[in-house]
Amino acid sequence: MGVVGRIGKVLGPKGLMPNPKSGTVTFDIANAVKEIKAGKVEYRVDKANIVHCPVGKVSFGAEKIEENLRTLISAIIKAKPAAAKGKYLRSVSVATTMGPGIKLASTKLGE
Repeated sequence: MGVVGRIGKVLGPKGLMPNPKSGTVTFDIANAVKEIKAGKVEYRVDKANIVHCPVGKVSFGAEKIEENLRTLISAIIKAKPAAAKGKYLRSVSVATTMGPGIKLASTKLGE
């Protein structure tokens, strides 16, 4: 971390700074590589409470993308704070990297 700390002014505001809590800094390299190869994905929330997370690639089939999306939605719902009241997901949309979003019915996805 001491070596990376010098470029913290650049990486910090972009959200790219390595963090031991998120597992990007570890001494157990074999376990970290194994988790990443198994498909470990983290989702993050921006200032507007929008979740950004990849759920698939072009090479994936429709069933695999749907399974990944359902898993992501269920993980977000499980992470709901106890103090949060009311409907937790207002809307869900899926988009390609630079394409328009397609709105989905969040009630059918797991809430």
